[in-house]
Amino acid sequence: MFNAYPDSIGGRLAGSVELLARDEMAGAFSLFYVLPSIFHSDLDRGFSVVDYEIDTDLASADDLGSLDALDITVKFDLVLNHLSVGSPQFRDLVEHGADSEYADFFIDWDEFWAGHGTVSSEGYVVPDQKHLDRLFMRKPGLPILKIRFPDGTDRHYWNTFYQGVADNGGLLGQMDLNARSEKVWDFYENTLHRLAALGARILRLDAFAYLHKEVGQSNFFNRPGTWDHLERLREIADECGLTLLPEIHAQYGSLLHHEMSEQGYPVYDFFLPGLVIDAFDAADNSNLLRWIDEIVTNGLDLVNMLGCHDGIPIIDLRSGEDADGTPHAGLLTDERIEELIELLLSRGGRIKNLYGPDGEKISYYQVNATFFSAIGAEEQRLRLARAIQLFMPGTPQVWYLDLFAGTNDEAAADAAGEGGHKEINRTNLSVDDIEAGLRRPVVIDQIEMLRVRNSSPAFGGTLSVGETEPQRLQLTWTGGGATATLDADLATGAFTIVDRRRHDERTLDHA
Repeated sequence: MFNAYPDSIGGRLAGSVELLARDEMAGAFSLFYVLPSIFHSDLDRGFSVVDYEIDTDLASADDLGSLDALDITVKFDLVLNHLSVGSPQFRDLVEHGADSEYADFFIDWDEFWAGHGTVSSEGYVVPDQKHLDRLFMRKPGLPILKIRFPDGTDRHYWNTFYQGVADNGGLLGQMDLNARSEKVWDFYENTLHRLAALGARILRLDAFAYLHKEVGQSNFFNRPGTWDHLERLREIADECGLTLLPEIHAQYGSLLHHEMSEQGYPVYDFFLPGLVIDAFDAADNSNLLRWIDEIVTNGLDLVNMLGCHDGIPIIDLRSGEDADGTPHAGLLTDERIEELIELLLSRGGRIKNLYGPDGEKISYYQVNATFFSAIGAEEQRLRLARAIQLFMPGTPQVWYLDLFAGTNDEAAADAAGEGGHKEINRTNLSVDDIEAGLRRPVVIDQIEMLRVRNSSPAFGGTLSVGETEPQRLQLTWTGGGATATLDADLATGAFTIVDRRRHDERTLDHA
């Protein structure tokens, strides 16, 4: 699965389409995850959606038709929890106030918490401490945005994610949707049909775990409400021929990935990037092998990655408690995670944190960096990391900048100001960058491995793990009359891939 913004290559989606159509890329990819700035949006690089119509400055229906002609399936986002303040629904609310047809489309903070807190001197309800202690926050302070109704009254609306002031003095923000409103569910149904009509077959559910809200719960993956919402959405998706891929970051110890799998959903493997970095740094396969065994034993259906539009997940590797409150160890110890954080920071990474309601930092969330920079910008390590990803169970998703061995763009992160840490891994590539990149051996070698992964029937079969010393890794897939074997040295980065098919055998040697 190729992964990029619509303007990541050449400034428009057509640039990515042209790349995927090139002879050099033939057979490498069969899916394309196009990030949501393909739609009208105004903040957070597309995740503050105004509406789900194509932004014609970035893409066209012809681009999507060209992907279909290349036999490349499209994956889109549905940002389930929120819409932009610039959306027609929120603008109507601001214009008409209580008389708006969307009066219950968003969450009135004070109505939600009425009877469960006290009114502050600023006029909004501060929830009782027992409720504040349970709230899961994405930023310092209470998640509210104040707006003024036409009658002159100030109202406060739930705003979990970004907010700010535009250059023209207007509001910016991503406003939480009220899943108790049937108008919201009508919106979801119309949107799913719209995205399917545009050619989507996979739908990533962004921020879905924040959608269900209830007094007395954490408002992050509330149970059973979140499951009820997902099931209702899946019924709509089934009608549209869409596969849902819920996106969630949570500690490994919460075992939420098992819950998702047991409910029949594919799961994002946010554990793999940190485990690969750990394996390289320690020249030790043990933590990676433990995760592989868990995947195979439990039959987890995964989408894995190295880098992505966000950062390298950190919180995901930690210990935690499951739905019953039972504690479980992390994939890595807290001490080891802290060591890796310091390692990535020494290589130019930036930190993203999570906060409590009092503004106090409660945990690291992710380190923002390109994966190439995170592994020390060593080309042989990038080759091996890609090989490991391709031999892991699941569907490999490849960030465009990783494919072209992109390094940290610190100037872009600095220029973006507060909250601009993610721009370190979002450098747009020009046509000249692509031409130069396709001549680099590290890019050519990755594409060659991608072809093997995308075409060998072995990867539809079973995985076996060779017994080796800790610094080596040996993975073999067998199926459809073919085998594919990765034999790697984690200490030196040297590896071979042997691709055996019914009437052919070849070896990719990267010693």
